[in-house]
Amino acid sequence: MPELQILMSGIVFGESPRWHGGRLWFADWGTQELIAVDAEGKSEVIVHVPSFPFCLDWLPDGRLLVVSARDRLLLRQEPDGSLVTHADLSGLSDHPWNDIVADGRGNAYVGNIGFDFPDGEFASGTLALVTPDGSARQVADGVAFPNGMVVTPDNSTLIVAESYGNRLTAFDIAADGGLSNRRVWAELADGLPDGICLDADGAVWYADVPNKRCVRVREGGEVLHTINLDRGCFACMLGGPDKKTLLMVAREWRGMESTTFEERIGQILTAPAPAAGAGWP
Repeated sequence: MPELQILMSGIVFGESPRWHGGRLWFADWGTQELIAVDAEGKSEVIVHVPSFPFCLDWLPDGRLLVVSARDRLLLRQEPDGSLVTHADLSGLSDHPWNDIVADGRGNAYVGNIGFDFPDGEFASGTLALVTPDGSARQVADGVAFPNGMVVTPDNSTLIVAESYGNRLTAFDIAADGGLSNRRVWAELADGLPDGICLDADGAVWYADVPNKRCVRVREGGEVLHTINLDRGCFACMLGGPDKKTLLMVAREWRGMESTTFEERIGQILTAPAPAAGAGWP
């Protein structure tokens, strides 16, 4: 792979990157800011989100969704910039909510870790479906630390990263948004997948924090590309004018105690990708 380029540095704890409107949007969990950065590295703070963690995606109509783990709410940004409640997730779990993907029909899938990370004893997590009207229900359980998620371009398949399961897992999506036919999409050996994205060849890129890399795999687990970094890779996204730029959010990982405001050691790194981004996010 070509040499990596640094798009942005000075980030405390970047996560949940999304390409939208010609810019990369991401959450800085350390400063509790949602930030957008363009291809030249010019950045802008969009909104302050007082939650650790928080993740983001967009509805098909262009409205922003934000998972506020602190309040166990899914928020929606209105045209005036205000954040309002899109769905209340508190009735589904008392444990932290994490990543999100919204599909082409306006359904949003949100992962619940299932235990009090990082200090609690491990327990499997769940997936919730939030329909366009804001109704929320659980649609999967037994997920080993659900993390990044993608939906295929035809809205038929959800793929979720099971960080503690060393695998990517797929579900069929029903007309009502429900999930069925759970199956292993790719076993990852020692891979610990965090954020993921899908490309037009049907391959998935997954970020891997402890192994300091971003890896492209096809269904079945064959490794197609590996990009090794000098720090942990937390999430990745395909973007740019032709969606063929891989954007990686990375930082050194020295435990949760290192995620302080003073530790601005996070970066957004870029590299050309062999195939354009596809599906959602």
